[in-house]
Amino acid sequence: MMIYALLCYEFAQISVFAFGGGLAALPFLYALVDKYGWYTEQTLVDIIAVSESTPGAIGINMATYVGYTVGGVGGGALATVAYVAPSLLIGVTVAVFLVRFKANPYVDAVFYGIRPAACGLIAAAGAQIMSIALLDLPAFRLTGAVGSLFRWPSLVMFTALTVMTFKLKWHPLAYIAIAAAVGIGLGF
Repeated sequence: MMIYALLCYEFAQISVFAFGGGLAALPFLYALVDKYGWYTEQTLVDIIAVSESTPGAIGINMATYVGYTVGGVGGGALATVAYVAPSLLIGVTVAVFLVRFKANPYVDAVFYGIRPAACGLIAAAGAQIMSIALLDLPAFRLTGAVGSLFRWPSLVMFTALTVMTFKLKWHPLAYIAIAAAVGIGLGF
């Protein structure tokens, strides 16, 4: 029963403070790695990859996955509701008040101030994902060799897909399919 309370508390808290959507929730999701050990950083990166290529938001997918992993079907459902409910209530409340105060300069100033915070959370999450996906810090600490710092297959694939994105302008599904095929082929 305690695990259900923890799931509700943590995912409701993430929902309230991760203003800006799923990517803004990533720093909070990373914090749960150390706090409870419900999943690893690599698991989080894997879930982000799957969430970005499937329908549904990262936060909701993560809440469902973590809840299910630590609390079964009930935990998955509870964590998902705990993640969605605060944002839904806040969104409806804000929408009601925005209609009444949409021309208020203070309201505009609050939303203007929130934008950089949301961008900062997203940038921090992106940097953290890049470091996990492209760098092998434990191997580097162990050997001290610069060559062991990088996850070379991931770095090569990242570079190739980045170049292809700017040169070829294909549909995003093509890049997802290529990355999935290469990942499966190389055993990632």
